[in-house]
Formats: sequence, structure tokens, C-alpha cells
Amino acid sequence: MHVMNSRELHLISDGNMALETFAKIAGAVHEWVSAVHIREKKRTVKEICLGVDHLLSRGVPLEKIYINDRVDVAWTLGVKGVHLAGHSLEPDQVKGAFPRLRVGRSVHSVAEAVRMQRQGADYLVFGHIFASQSKPGLKPRGLAELAQVAQSVTIPVMAIGGVTPEKVESVVNAGASGIAVLSGILQAGDPQEAAKRYAQALFGEEERNAKTI
Repeated sequence: MHVMNSRELHLISDGNMALETFAKIAGAVHEWVSAVHIREKKRTVKEICLGVDHLLSRGVPLEKIYINDRVDVAWTLGVKGVHLAGHSLEPDQVKGAFPRLRVGRSVHSVAEAVRMQRQGADYLVFGHIFASQSKPGLKPRGLAELAQVAQSVTIPVMAIGGVTPEKVESVVNAGASGIAVLSGILQAGDPQEAAKRYAQALFGEEERNAKTI
């Protein structure tokens, strides 16, 4: 299991919310999160770039911003990292061409996790762990599968999908180094309070401000 100060809280855009609105929330909560992802499959490159501008204008530092899939945008704008999916370039391709970027990858099995670590991924996101409104009708993978994935690699594994503050301890105990959150913060009545609750559950009382990874 990874030590406390290596834990991470990732906030991910939901693909539906206006990026200006997402940036407003991210600006209010970034003190408690480690990474802010722009994950927008339907938006143009120009819209994604504008989304980064919105984040910066709200005080979110470049070193906390990640772009999903679009390696070219991430490199050009100088953000911290890029997060890859199954349809994206492979981690070793990205690492070879863009060595400065921190590279994450979504995985769905032990074999995929091992392969992505071998290809140089810096961290993994695995899920969905619990029932999630973003994955209706799909059976969650659960804590046992999370534990198998976490034990199969040495790089950090982030749990995603239905992870509430109350469930943070269980995913950490299963071996996760952190969590990735969408609606748990974005759809909360008070996003800032929700982020604080996640951070407290993940980092503990003595570490209320999230580490910048």
C-alpha cells in the first residue's frame, strides 16, 4: 500500500457541464485536490484550450491540470499530464515523444494494468468500483478486483466509480493510492464542502491540503 503522502484526489469533468462552470467549481476546490482533468470527448481542441484558460483564470495551477486523450493539447499548453484511454496512443509512444508529461491510463483488468505499467504509465485509474450513475446498468468491479489490480503493479492506482467519502477508507484498504471523482463533487450541493470531506477521508486531519503530484 502506498504511503499517505502519495495519495491523490482527482477531479474529472463530466463531458456535459459547461467548462466555465466546471472551472468555477475546480477553482473553488483545487486546494483539496491533486489533479483536475478536462475529459471532454465531444469538444473541439479550441474548446478544450479555452477550458484550460478558464481553469487558470480561476486559480487552478498548470501543475494540477490534466488533459484526457489529447496529448498534443497537453504538451502545447504545458499542463502537468495527459490521461489515456483504450482508444488513445499507448503510454510508451507518449513517453517517447513527450517525456515531460505525466501519463495516466484507464484500465479494466489485471492484465491491462500490468501491460500499461510495462509501457511506462505513471499511474492507473481502475473502475467502476461501486454502482455509479455514470455507468447505469453495468455491474461494478468491486473492491476484490481493485485489490487484485493494485497488487499487480507498483505504480499508483486510482479508484473511480461511486466512491463517496464514506467509502474512501475501503478503497485505500484495498490498495488504491487515491480516487477519481466526478458527480461526488460536481453535483454536490456544496462542492467545496464535498471536496473537503473527500480530502479529509483520503489525506487525514494532518494533511488537509492535497499534494501536488
